[in-house]
Amino acid sequence: MITGPAMFTFAQISDFHISAPDGAADRMYQTARHLEVAVGHLNGLAHRPDIVLCTGDLVDGGGAEQYGILAEILRALEMPFYLIPGNHDDRDAMRDAFPGHDCLARDVCPDGFMQYTIEDWAPRLIALDTLIPGETGGRLCRTRLDWLADRLGEQPDRPTIVFMHHPPFRTGMARMDEIGLEGSADLADVIGRHDHVEAVLAGHLHRYISHRFAGTIALTSPATAHQIALDIGMPDHLRLIMEPPGGLLHLWFGGEDGLVSHQFYTGDSYGDHVVFSDGEYHQRGTPPAPAIPL
Repeated sequence: MITGPAMFTFAQISDFHISAPDGAADRMYQTARHLEVAVGHLNGLAHRPDIVLCTGDLVDGGGAEQYGILAEILRALEMPFYLIPGNHDDRDAMRDAFPGHDCLARDVCPDGFMQYTIEDWAPRLIALDTLIPGETGGRLCRTRLDWLADRLGEQPDRPTIVFMHHPPFRTGMARMDEIGLEGSADLADVIGRHDHVEAVLAGHLHRYISHRFAGTIALTSPATAHQIALDIGMPDHLRLIMEPPGGLLHLWFGGEDGLVSHQFYTGDSYGDHVVFSDGEYHQRGTPPAPAIPL
C-alpha cells in the first residue's frame, strides 16, 4: 500500500500565447482569460504545487505590452514560478517584464540563453533554452548542449528533471514535426550518458504526449488555451481544437516511486478551428464562444 504525501509537487503550464486585447490570439481564443482561469485553478488546489514551470510560448508575438499582461496575470500565482522561452517569445522583452527573476539574467549562461538550475528541491531542475529568434522550430546548439552536459556532470547522483519548450521527438503530427527540435539526437547523446535524468518536460505541441527518450521519459504539456488537433500523418493540415485547456501536475515521491505525472483540466471543450489546410493558412469559421466561466 502506497501512503503519504509527495515530497515535492510542481505544476507545468505551457503555451499561453498571450496577446494584446485586440490581438488575434486574444480575440479568437481568449488566451488571457484562459490563463487567468488556470492560475485560479492552481491556487485553489487542495494540495497546492510548490512551484510552477511555464514551458514557453508565453506570449503570441514577443511584444512588451503582451509581456505586461502576462506578468500581471502570473503575479496572482500563490507559489513561485519559473519561465523559459518558446518560439513566440523574445528574451530581452521577457527579462524586462520579469526583472525579479534573477535566473533569466544574461550572466547566468553564455550568449544570453535562458538556461539555469533550480536547486531548492529533492530533484534538481534544469531549464534549457531552445529558441531560435525569428523561427518556429527550436535548436539545441553545441553551446547549449555543452552547458547541459556540464550541469548534469556536477551532481551525477542527484535525480534531475530537464524542462524546455520544443520536445525532442517526432509525434506523427506532421505539420508540428516539421517545426520540431534541431539537435534532438545530440540531446539524446547527452541525456543518455546520465542515468539520473528522471524526465524531460516540454511544451510546443499543445497536447499531452509521452515518449521513451534516451533512457528516460519525455512529456509534453497541453496548453492553457487552444490545443492542436490529433491529426496524424497530415502534412498539409493544422487544426486548432478547443479541447479542455489544462496542464500537468508532477509529484516527486523519490525512491522507487520517483516521478508521477498527471494531466489536469481547467475548462471545457468548445469546437475547433482549421488554420492550415491543403498547403495554405485559413481563417475557416469562427471558434464558438468558450464554455469556461469568464
